[in-house]
Amino acid sequence: MQKQDLLDCHKRIQPFIHRTPVLSSRLINAEVGAEVFFKCENFQRGGAYKMRGATNAILQLTDEQKRQGVVTHSSGNFAQAVSLGAKTLGVTAHIVMPTSAPEVKKIGVREYEGIIYECEPTLEAREQNANQIAKEIGATLLHPSNDIEVIIGQGTAAIELLEEQPDLNAIFCPVGGGGLIAGSALTAHYFGNNCKVYGGEPFEADDAYRSLLSGRIEGNETTNTIADGLKTTLGSNNFPIIKEHVSGIIRVTEEEIVSAMRLIWERMKIIVEPSSAVTLAALLRDKANFSDQKIGIVISGGNVDLANLPF
Repeated sequence: MQKQDLLDCHKRIQPFIHRTPVLSSRLINAEVGAEVFFKCENFQRGGAYKMRGATNAILQLTDEQKRQGVVTHSSGNFAQAVSLGAKTLGVTAHIVMPTSAPEVKKIGVREYEGIIYECEPTLEAREQNANQIAKEIGATLLHPSNDIEVIIGQGTAAIELLEEQPDLNAIFCPVGGGGLIAGSALTAHYFGNNCKVYGGEPFEADDAYRSLLSGRIEGNETTNTIADGLKTTLGSNNFPIIKEHVSGIIRVTEEEIVSAMRLIWERMKIIVEPSSAVTLAALLRDKANFSDQKIGIVISGGNVDLANLPF
């Protein structure tokens, strides 16, 4: 993946996505001891950055592939993104979702006319069901975080962030399947001015942290975290990018995630989901190493079950 691939992708998807705002908070700046710029993908179509990668992947399909439809597996945000992107482009979307997925995200998929297939809440069950559907109906399988076209698409949020703040010292991203941080790391490499990329990850699902230590993709025995979007593991396409271009991953507790989420809600007056708050929690935990720097944070999404808030 080269610089031109990112530029071509950004141009390709622009008619179908929002250019989301970059916000800041003087109170949060004071608390961190740095200038923090939030790229607010909670305002993206579908409520999350994943609209970027999903749209790019669908646009790259042949006419025959579009007629056959697409299939993916997701706990929520990529499910909604594929459903909305497919509906916009006249393509049928088949979505495998775990039974544990938040109801608000299932409602979003149905509103975007995605066809839901529920499965056991394990990564193996998700992948098995998606592969079976692809085989049976001939739909193209789109991986939520390991598809090359998806990774490139996710990197476009950081392109826009760096266009507005070109001298960022670092960009923080949440780490689940690895698509966002891999795409952002490529963007920082090609467009940043010595801009480093860091991941935020729950202690309860710290497979990416352990993968960087061991040099191979690690799994999770349990994923008992409020950050429901970060329960998946890294992939064969994004892990090499992460190994080469990501400077580190900072783990955070469940209490730190909830505290950061509440801080954003209260001080910035915007709705963010727990997976998004992991990044601010990571920066706050390690703020001594980032004092007086300019930090970008990708707010990954804002799809929250308002009847089940953690505060």
